[in-house]
Amino acid sequence: MIETGLDGVVIVEPKVHGDERGFFQESWKASSYGSHGLPETFAQANVSRSARGVLRGLHYQYRQPQGKLVTVFEGRIFDVAVDVRPGSTSFGQWAGVELSAANHRQLYVPEGFAHGFIVLSSSALFHYHCTSEYSPQFEVSIAWNDPDIAVGWPCEPASVSEKDREAPFLRDLPVDLLPQSEK
Repeated sequence: MIETGLDGVVIVEPKVHGDERGFFQESWKASSYGSHGLPETFAQANVSRSARGVLRGLHYQYRQPQGKLVTVFEGRIFDVAVDVRPGSTSFGQWAGVELSAANHRQLYVPEGFAHGFIVLSSSALFHYHCTSEYSPQFEVSIAWNDPDIAVGWPCEPASVSEKDREAPFLRDLPVDLLPQSEK
Protein backbone atom coordinates (compact mmCIF):
# COMPACT_ATOMS: atom_id res chain seq x y z
CA MET A 1 0.00 0.00 0.00
CA ILE A 2 1.38 3.38 -1.02
CA GLU A 3 -0.05 6.52 0.60
CA THR A 4 -0.85 9.39 -1.78
CA GLY A 5 -0.98 12.26 0.69
CA LEU A 6 -4.80 12.34 0.65
CA ASP A 7 -6.44 10.60 3.59
CA GLY A 8 -7.69 7.18 2.46
CA VAL A 9 -6.56 7.41 -1.18
CA VAL A 10 -4.15 4.49 -1.57
CA ILE A 11 -2.15 3.02 -4.45
CA VAL A 12 -2.13 -0.76 -4.20
CA GLU A 13 0.74 -2.77 -5.67
CA PRO A 14 -0.47 -6.38 -5.57
CA LYS A 15 1.94 -9.28 -5.56
CA VAL A 16 2.26 -10.57 -9.12
CA HIS A 17 3.48 -14.12 -9.66
CA GLY A 18 4.77 -14.53 -13.20
CA ASP A 19 6.69 -16.92 -15.35
CA GLU A 20 6.95 -17.84 -19.03
CA ARG A 21 3.25 -18.88 -19.02
CA GLY A 22 1.96 -15.51 -17.85
CA PHE A 23 1.06 -14.22 -14.41
CA PHE A 24 -1.30 -14.57 -11.47
CA GLN A 25 -2.36 -11.94 -8.96
CA GLU A 26 -5.13 -11.51 -6.44
CA SER A 27 -7.10 -8.47 -7.58
CA TRP A 28 -8.91 -8.26 -4.24
CA LYS A 29 -9.07 -10.38 -1.10
CA ALA A 30 -11.23 -9.28 1.85
CA SER A 31 -8.80 -10.23 4.60
CA SER A 32 -5.69 -8.83 2.89
CA TYR A 33 -7.21 -5.55 1.77
CA GLY A 34 -9.21 -5.21 4.99
CA SER A 35 -6.07 -5.53 7.10
CA HIS A 36 -4.88 -2.33 5.37
CA GLY A 37 -8.11 -0.45 6.06
CA LEU A 38 -9.71 -1.00 2.66
CA PRO A 39 -13.27 -2.34 2.27
CA GLU A 40 -13.95 -5.99 2.86
CA THR A 41 -17.21 -5.91 0.89
CA PHE A 42 -18.38 -4.27 -2.32
CA ALA A 43 -21.90 -3.71 -3.63
CA GLN A 44 -21.24 -3.38 -7.36
CA ALA A 45 -18.53 -4.00 -9.98
CA ASN A 46 -18.24 -2.17 -13.32
CA VAL A 47 -16.23 -2.54 -16.51
CA SER A 48 -15.71 0.03 -19.24
CA ARG A 49 -13.61 0.30 -22.37
CA SER A 50 -12.55 3.66 -23.72
CA ALA A 51 -10.40 4.88 -26.59
CA ARG A 52 -7.23 7.01 -26.39
CA GLY A 53 -7.86 10.48 -25.04
CA VAL A 54 -11.29 9.74 -23.57
CA LEU A 55 -11.66 11.60 -20.28
CA ARG A 56 -14.35 10.52 -17.85
CA GLY A 57 -15.03 12.49 -14.68
CA LEU A 58 -14.83 14.02 -12.25
CA HIS A 59 -17.79 12.17 -10.66
CA TYR A 60 -19.07 11.37 -7.18
CA GLN A 61 -22.33 10.64 -5.36
CA TYR A 62 -23.31 13.13 -2.65
CA ARG A 63 -25.63 10.58 -1.04
CA GLN A 64 -24.88 6.86 -0.98
CA PRO A 65 -21.22 7.73 -1.69
CA GLN A 66 -19.09 5.19 -3.47
CA GLY A 67 -15.60 4.06 -2.59
CA LYS A 68 -13.91 2.60 -5.69
CA LEU A 69 -11.12 0.08 -6.17
CA VAL A 70 -9.85 0.74 -9.70
CA THR A 71 -7.90 -1.70 -11.89
CA VAL A 72 -6.84 -1.58 -15.55
CA PHE A 73 -6.84 -4.94 -17.36
CA GLU A 74 -5.74 -3.64 -20.79
CA GLY A 75 -3.96 -0.42 -21.68
CA ARG A 76 -3.00 2.61 -19.57
CA ILE A 77 -4.89 5.39 -17.83
CA PHE A 78 -4.12 8.34 -15.58
CA ASP A 79 -6.51 7.96 -12.65
CA VAL A 80 -7.47 10.83 -10.33
CA ALA A 81 -9.17 11.25 -6.95
CA VAL A 82 -10.29 14.70 -5.69
CA ASP A 83 -11.26 15.35 -2.06
CA VAL A 84 -14.76 16.87 -2.02
CA ARG A 85 -15.53 16.24 1.66
CA PRO A 86 -16.85 19.38 3.37
CA GLY A 87 -14.54 20.43 6.21
CA SER A 88 -11.64 18.23 5.10
CA THR A 89 -8.19 19.80 5.41
CA SER A 90 -7.44 18.54 1.88
CA PHE A 91 -10.74 19.72 0.34
CA GLY A 92 -10.24 20.39 -3.39
CA GLN A 93 -6.86 18.62 -3.53
CA TRP A 94 -6.16 15.76 -5.89
CA ALA A 95 -3.95 12.69 -6.24
CA GLY A 96 -3.25 10.89 -9.50
CA VAL A 97 -1.45 7.79 -10.66
CA GLU A 98 -0.87 5.89 -13.87
CA LEU A 99 -2.61 2.53 -13.79
CA SER A 100 -1.87 -0.05 -16.46
CA ALA A 101 -2.07 -3.70 -17.33
CA ALA A 102 1.75 -3.70 -17.20
CA ASN A 103 2.25 -2.14 -13.74
CA HIS A 104 -0.71 -4.00 -12.12
CA ARG A 105 -1.31 -1.08 -9.77
CA GLN A 106 -4.74 -0.31 -8.36
CA LEU A 107 -6.11 2.89 -6.85
CA TYR A 108 -8.54 2.97 -3.95
CA VAL A 109 -10.71 6.10 -4.06
CA PRO A 110 -12.65 6.35 -0.78
CA GLU A 111 -16.16 7.67 -0.26
CA GLY A 112 -16.22 11.46 -0.34
CA PHE A 113 -13.85 11.76 -3.29
CA ALA A 114 -14.61 12.60 -6.91
CA HIS A 115 -13.07 10.24 -9.45
CA GLY A 116 -11.95 10.59 -13.05
CA PHE A 117 -9.48 9.23 -15.58
CA ILE A 118 -8.02 9.79 -19.04
CA VAL A 119 -6.94 6.99 -21.38
CA LEU A 120 -3.25 7.13 -22.38
CA SER A 121 -3.07 4.03 -24.62
CA SER A 122 -4.93 3.25 -27.86
CA SER A 123 -7.71 1.89 -25.63
CA ALA A 124 -8.12 0.77 -22.03
CA LEU A 125 -10.23 -1.86 -20.31
CA PHE A 126 -11.05 -0.49 -16.89
CA HIS A 127 -12.62 -2.32 -13.91
CA TYR A 128 -13.75 -0.99 -10.55
CA HIS A 129 -15.47 -2.34 -7.47
CA CYS A 130 -17.83 0.07 -5.69
CA THR A 131 -18.76 0.15 -2.00
CA SER A 132 -22.36 1.13 -2.79
CA GLU A 133 -24.60 0.87 -5.82
CA TYR A 134 -24.73 3.52 -8.51
CA SER A 135 -27.52 6.02 -7.82
CA PRO A 136 -27.80 8.42 -10.76
CA GLN A 137 -30.14 10.73 -8.83
CA PHE A 138 -27.24 11.49 -6.44
CA GLU A 139 -24.41 11.74 -9.00
CA VAL A 140 -22.59 15.04 -9.43
CA SER A 141 -19.94 16.00 -11.96
CA ILE A 142 -17.21 18.58 -11.40
CA ALA A 143 -15.41 20.23 -14.31
CA TRP A 144 -12.38 18.14 -15.23
CA ASN A 145 -10.46 21.37 -15.89
CA ASP A 146 -11.50 23.24 -12.72
CA PRO A 147 -8.68 25.79 -12.24
CA ASP A 148 -8.96 25.68 -8.43
CA ILE A 149 -8.35 21.93 -8.40
CA ALA A 150 -5.79 22.12 -11.24
CA VAL A 151 -5.43 18.40 -11.94
CA GLY A 152 -2.16 17.79 -13.79
CA TRP A 153 -3.66 15.75 -16.61
CA PRO A 154 -0.78 14.31 -18.67
CA CYS A 155 -2.44 15.21 -22.00
CA GLU A 156 -5.39 17.10 -23.41
CA PRO A 157 -8.54 15.01 -23.78
CA ALA A 158 -9.68 14.00 -27.25
CA SER A 159 -13.21 13.23 -26.08
CA VAL A 160 -15.28 14.43 -23.12
CA SER A 161 -19.00 13.75 -22.68
CA GLU A 162 -21.44 16.65 -22.85
CA LYS A 163 -22.28 16.10 -19.17
CA ASP A 164 -18.61 16.42 -18.21
CA ARG A 165 -17.97 19.41 -20.54
CA GLU A 166 -20.85 21.30 -18.90
CA ALA A 167 -19.99 20.35 -15.30
CA PRO A 168 -19.57 23.24 -12.83
CA PHE A 169 -16.47 24.15 -10.87
CA LEU A 170 -16.29 22.78 -7.33
CA ARG A 171 -16.60 26.31 -5.86
CA ASP A 172 -19.95 26.76 -7.66
CA LEU A 173 -21.60 23.65 -6.19
CA PRO A 174 -24.10 24.21 -3.37
CA VAL A 175 -23.06 22.58 -0.10
CA ASP A 176 -26.08 20.23 -0.21
CA LEU A 177 -24.54 18.62 -3.34
CA LEU A 178 -21.33 17.72 -1.52
CA PRO A 179 -20.94 14.24 0.03
CA GLN A 180 -22.99 13.78 3.15
CA SER A 181 -21.72 11.43 5.82
CA GLU A 182 -24.19 8.62 6.50
CA LYS A 183 -22.25 7.16 9.42
